[in-house]
Amino acid sequence: MAKITGKYEVLYIIDPAQGEEGIAALVEKFKAMVEAEGTLSNIDEWGKRRLAYAINDLTEGYYVLMNMETKPEFPAELERVMKITEGVLRCMVTAVEE
Repeated sequence: MAKITGKYEVLYIIDPAQGEEGIAALVEKFKAMVEAEGTLSNIDEWGKRRLAYAINDLTEGYYVLMNMETKPEFPAELERVMKITEGVLRCMVTAVEE
């Protein structure tokens, strides 16, 4: 069985109706949260893409993928904040196995 490290992938989808400034503000907010608690190794903005299924009657979303290394307690807090943040449609935090 692979050992779980403190490395995580975070994928989240932002409502494109937020506009460029709103999307940039949300990306910066989550980036700052991660950098305060650990290290952000990569942030990859995939941009606007078609959703596999409609979420709140929306068919497109702005996808962002972050790779981070942090304490095991932090991902749950990050996910909690993302779920209550207006403009975030979906989020998923995954532990990366070595």
